[in-house]
Amino acid sequence: MAKDKTQYTCNECGGSSPKWLGKCPHCNAWNTLVESVAESTAPAKNRFASLAKTAEVTTLADIDATDVQRTPTGHDELDRVLGGGIVEGGVVLIGGDPGIGKSTLLLQALDSLQRANVKTLYVTGEESGAQVALRSRRLGLDGSQVSVLAEIQLEKILATLDHVRPGIAVIDSIQTVYSEQLTSAPGSVAQVRECAAHLTRAAKASGTAIVLVGHVTKEGALAGPRVLEHMVDTVLYFEGDTHSSFRLIRAIKNRFGAVNEIGVFAMTEKGLKGVSNPSAIFLSQHSEPVPGSCVMVTLEGTRPMLVEIQALVDSGGPSPRRLSVGLDRDRLAMLLAVLHRHAGVACMDQDVFVNAVGGVRISEPAADLAVMLAITSSLRGRPLPKGFIAFGEVGLAGEVRPAPRGQERLKEAAKLGFSVAVVPKANLPKKNDKSFEGLTVHGVDRIEEAMELARSLA
Repeated sequence: MAKDKTQYTCNECGGSSPKWLGKCPHCNAWNTLVESVAESTAPAKNRFASLAKTAEVTTLADIDATDVQRTPTGHDELDRVLGGGIVEGGVVLIGGDPGIGKSTLLLQALDSLQRANVKTLYVTGEESGAQVALRSRRLGLDGSQVSVLAEIQLEKILATLDHVRPGIAVIDSIQTVYSEQLTSAPGSVAQVRECAAHLTRAAKASGTAIVLVGHVTKEGALAGPRVLEHMVDTVLYFEGDTHSSFRLIRAIKNRFGAVNEIGVFAMTEKGLKGVSNPSAIFLSQHSEPVPGSCVMVTLEGTRPMLVEIQALVDSGGPSPRRLSVGLDRDRLAMLLAVLHRHAGVACMDQDVFVNAVGGVRISEPAADLAVMLAITSSLRGRPLPKGFIAFGEVGLAGEVRPAPRGQERLKEAAKLGFSVAVVPKANLPKKNDKSFEGLTVHGVDRIEEAMELARSLA
């Protein structure tokens, strides 16, 4: 009996090699080649016949296109991340750490949609139907009419989708599904890629919205080839510490809405509940102002949120440390250099620790000014005044650059009762604008101006 030929497939890009290599020749990733059985070339000519559709060339002006119709899921925070709701024929990929709440949220969403007379289907490959039913009862979804299918074979799943014709179907998870056309094991690069391609085509052809649940690697990226993210319409990531009760869902890609939009949820005994005012999570409750604390307004997609930046400056040894949680560590080192050069605040012999409260990650440079003011406040031991906020990007020359959509940030701060703001001059509101009543806004051009102003206000 002839021995099956083997090949080595890259977990990152899906490229193949006839022999094992330490570095993938296609994407240059290290230690990503995994041995698998080479696919037979005999049935290849028929495998993708169902995916090929005859189409005519036409111009954009002649195409009859209307705005996509959205179906609300019954969860406002999830709808916000999706761009307003589920789109007919849309394919959503949602990933996150094990136990963070992916299956829980999707089961709750399916139950809400079913109660709104939308036909739903939950395909589980990791649990039995009884386990899914037990979870639904724990969540308080008594009498739920969500249809459940415990199956991992792609052909049977596609046949069920064609027969049942649900409005939305959840595949939990894509790594457990396999196709008979391939000989590799479920979860391999070839299986994940092919199953996702067939499910995507089925969604576009039938109008069924499909949600794929994806596993993540140790680094937090979606497992399998990156081509999986390119096939789908929307990619969502679950974020948050499993020891905390709060979860964040972030849109990394969305063809029907804004990217980097986030939804905030709180994990309760009855499942995930949306948090309508997430700014309260990311602000510590101090009875009196404390040194080293400064509040900023960050933008997550289209949502302005207030986040508290905390800094602790302490005497260090011969090798002072620079640590940050929720902020870029390299940018922290750059800001300390700018602070020394242009504002005369020296921290070269001090340990500097910076933290964004609540576990949120801030990647935008508009946090620069708040970080520098918090560091200076901790170093001097003088708290900033109560009701104080700041935002703005700081350049290497010491200039304070404007932040995008500064008016929306200031309106959010005024709505929550803040009274003093230090912002770039380009972000100053118009004189006749009455939406900032109760908020005194100071504009600065240079970092030394901001430091002087903060000292005069403290």
